Amino acid sequence: MRTKLQEQSHEKQSAAASSVAAGIFLTGIKLVIALLTGSLGILAEAAHSGLDLVAAGITLLAVRVSDRPADESHPYGHGKVENLSALAETGLLLITCVWILYEAIRRLVFVKVEVDPSGWAFLTMFVSIAVDFSRSRKLARVARKYNSQALEADALHFSTDIWSSAVVIVGLALVLYGKVTGAEAVFLRADAAAAIIVALIVVFVSLKLGRRTVDALLDRAPIGLAERYTSALSAVDGVLRVSRVRVRNVGSQVFVDLNVDVPRHLSFEESHDVTRRARDAVCGISPDADVVVHADPVAENEGMLERIQAAAVSAQASVHNITTHITQRGVWIDLDLEVDPSLSLEVAHRRATELEAKLRAALDAGNTPAPVADVHVHIEPRGEMLEAGTEIPGAEALQYRNRIEGLCRELKYCRGCQDVEVHLTKGRVYLSMHLIIDSDRPVAEVHRIAEELENRLRIEFPQLGRVVIHTEPA
Repeated sequence: MRTKLQEQSHEKQSAAASSVAAGIFLTGIKLVIALLTGSLGILAEAAHSGLDLVAAGITLLAVRVSDRPADESHPYGHGKVENLSALAETGLLLITCVWILYEAIRRLVFVKVEVDPSGWAFLTMFVSIAVDFSRSRKLARVARKYNSQALEADALHFSTDIWSSAVVIVGLALVLYGKVTGAEAVFLRADAAAAIIVALIVVFVSLKLGRRTVDALLDRAPIGLAERYTSALSAVDGVLRVSRVRVRNVGSQVFVDLNVDVPRHLSFEESHDVTRRARDAVCGISPDADVVVHADPVAENEGMLERIQAAAVSAQASVHNITTHITQRGVWIDLDLEVDPSLSLEVAHRRATELEAKLRAALDAGNTPAPVADVHVHIEPRGEMLEAGTEIPGAEALQYRNRIEGLCRELKYCRGCQDVEVHLTKGRVYLSMHLIIDSDRPVAEVHRIAEELENRLRIEFPQLGRVVIHTEPA
């Protein structure tokens, strides 16, 4: 079973190979008819088809090489080969146009050449239009599907051939009209004039293609794509702004480098989650893009809690239970610092002191409502393993549940409790429960109710250890 990359490579090479086969057929038949009729217009078309054949061969080689995977020498892959092939096609077409223009002007001004507008000439050009229409559609479809500039260049050539062939037909028709009406001298040079129009069409297309090819080789960003990325990233939660977007095309592959500003108080894991969502937003626009996102931590619109968390993150400290209050003397900060339980008190205290100093420096440097009065750091051993516990038997557990339900009924806005669990761990009672509170109460008030219940429980049951109260809306 083929992979997606193998399917892409096969389809691109198949389209390029069919273009080569069509080029051989058209070049041969146009050359034969041009020599038989003496038509410079058809000869110009033969030369044009010959150059298209060479270009198709270059394209076939290019798509074979460009689909090779990246390696140490080409970390961005081999996609630029397609751009080089398109540039080579442009050069060949321009050289051909110079020759066609020279020969056409020579026939218009200096020499007289007989042209035989036979039925074979007309038939050849109509066959050419049919073949060019078929292969240009196939190449364009595959080029759009895989964003292949080499195949797009081929498709553009052959769609141009349709119009240039039509111009040659008009030129031959005018020569034939002159012979039929006896005005041969007037219309004899219409064939050469048609060749000039063909050459000018090819020059226009070549310059347009050449400009796009040079832009790709010079890594010019696709117009409007960076703005689309920035707009999508602005909706990503956690991205404050996009400070830099760099986009480059390497063949059909898009490479995107992003710098996004994120709040500095985020942990490494949270920052990584922001970059993942940013990458997904870009891939929503360019599904096959290779995206690299760099997160730059910045301080912006931070409150007291965010600044404390940012200082703790910079100190590589794990903290929780952060509380603050303000008096006439300033701001008071209390928090719990988690440390390795095997550390000595001396080492743990030194870490707490270092954290206090960082917090003071960070807050005094910021726009705080008052100076820092004091910082209290409670040292707490970090849980390193599962603790053994046993569930308290039914009769004793029922006493806990009955008393807890009675306390809940005494609390305003409380609608009861459920899922009460009481276990014995390390000689203390572990209690967890779900507290049901009116859903329209503010979170701050809900937190106060839960704290009040915990305080009453600890007075009622001095043997309590850890108490976990999960609040739920009624």
